[in-house]
Amino acid sequence: MIEHHPLKPFVPSNARVLFLGSFPPPKKRWCMDFFYPNFINDHWRIEGQIWFGDRNHFVDTERKCFKMNEIIAFLNEKGIALFDTATAVNRLKDNASDAFLEIVEHTDIEALLKQMPLCHSIATTGEKATTEVCAYYNKNSIPSPNGQIMLREGLTLYRLPSSSRAYPLSFDKKVEAYRRMFEAVF
Repeated sequence: MIEHHPLKPFVPSNARVLFLGSFPPPKKRWCMDFFYPNFINDHWRIEGQIWFGDRNHFVDTERKCFKMNEIIAFLNEKGIALFDTATAVNRLKDNASDAFLEIVEHTDIEALLKQMPLCHSIATTGEKATTEVCAYYNKNSIPSPNGQIMLREGLTLYRLPSSSRAYPLSFDKKVEAYRRMFEAVF
């Protein structure tokens, strides 16, 4: 069964970096109607640690969810855009694993970037997203984890580790990788 992307791209006009994942997890794993919605995914904890020195800055521990309105205000203020590399997929297993996603429709990345004239960087959060971006730009090789490449003039790709807890890297090392990217972009 083909699953279409349930969210619209989040593209602030002042965005300087576009985060691209692969595709959201199944809706039953969501704690909010926004990007990186799985409560056990550490994306918003990583951002909280980097920008506020508090991994729980965007976490509502009582409700076991993220503070979506605060996240949106923060992203608008900083100029951080979010979407995924697929707009439609076939989920081969009922889980969030990229290994079982068959992409049916690819995102038109350049169309997204046209909405953000200040955007000069793409940050991918995982191997599948990185592979998809490199294929879109006809790159024969993908950067190693924590690496970067030029996709075209004025556009750099930063490959970040997945914020999923299934990815075998400590939280602190993920924070450092994301911090290095943000320092380069901002």
